[in-house]
Amino acid sequence: MVDQQQAPGLAVRQSVVVETSQDRAFEVFTSRVTDWWPLETHVIGGTPAVAAVIEPRAGGRWYERSADGRESDWGRVLAWEPPSRVVLSWQISADWQPDTSIDTEVEVRFTVEDDRRTRVDLEHRGLEAFGPRAQEMRDTFESGGGWPLLLGRFAAATEG
Repeated sequence: MVDQQQAPGLAVRQSVVVETSQDRAFEVFTSRVTDWWPLETHVIGGTPAVAAVIEPRAGGRWYERSADGRESDWGRVLAWEPPSRVVLSWQISADWQPDTSIDTEVEVRFTVEDDRRTRVDLEHRGLEAFGPRAQEMRDTFESGGGWPLLLGRFAAATEG
């Protein structure tokens, strides 16, 4: 179950507990993005995407790849701390286009609850970067088509 939490300022916080180890939760979230990201609807490139990639290192890219090989950047890897934490920049405009002037952060923490359960806490912060559309974007990220959907799909992918 995905828990929504109210965040102070312009941030979104979501949590989910998955029935898997911390190592596997981190691996599915970062290395198997294509397994859970809804590429049929949540893409920014002009052509259908076939993969979503997070390069496994600080300074790496976060992007989608289309069937014809074109890549559209979503952001960068700001912190890479397996298996407990990853921080990604989100550089996508409110019009869903790559935009390096938008620089919000998505921090994901993976906390062991027991041998078979991991709590995953996601915070998407710095939404003020969207300027006059900041509240609109916060509402979008908190909506059923935003982070709750994505974390629900991620949780289902950890079961496979």
